[in-house]
Amino acid sequence: MVSPGCTGCVRGEVGPVTGAAEQPQQQRAELAVVLDHQDPCRRQGTVNGLPAHILLVHAIVVLLPLAALLLVLTAVRPAARRRFAGPNAILSVFVVALVPVTTSAGEWLEHRVTDTALLRQHTELGDTAIWVALPVALLALVIWWRHREATASPADALAAPARRRARLAPLSVTVTRIIAVLAVVAAGAAVYDTFRIGESGAKASWTGTFDSAPAQDGPARPDGD
Repeated sequence: MVSPGCTGCVRGEVGPVTGAAEQPQQQRAELAVVLDHQDPCRRQGTVNGLPAHILLVHAIVVLLPLAALLLVLTAVRPAARRRFAGPNAILSVFVVALVPVTTSAGEWLEHRVTDTALLRQHTELGDTAIWVALPVALLALVIWWRHREATASPADALAAPARRRARLAPLSVTVTRIIAVLAVVAAGAAVYDTFRIGESGAKASWTGTFDSAPAQDGPARPDGD
């Protein structure tokens, strides 16, 4: 999974990695070791012995839909805007910064597991996360800025009335409605994309690894059953 935020390290790998899907697993592992030595941003791929990707992805699947939900609320409800516009702007920007870190960790993990069609599908979908997180962050910043301008103190409003009218039209009902529509579309796309990425990751991890029937020879439970 290629990280949009690690262009200096990862984008330089595109040549040798492109054909990795067709290589034997051993060659893929050897390639990953070589790339780790070449690129510092790939070396730290674990946290407490677990792949960092499986930890970071949980943050994305919670925080990105949360930011999308708050985006819609702050776009359509003035009371929510007063309370959450600023915090959601910060949260949305944080999510945008977190997405490349997560995809970079996923790219590290990709070369250390068995290559499958489901894995490649998850990799491709994972690269779309940044493109749904960016509109959410941009609109969250716009909503925060317009709220800030609209609630400026009377002294500020008298000192710079032209500035208040010119910057994102904070008092325009029409602009507010347009932003609300865009917010609903961006939030829906973000939630749907997050679902698709999470579902593909679950399929890549669990397909063919369990049986619908209970195991008969597993270890006994502590209660003796």
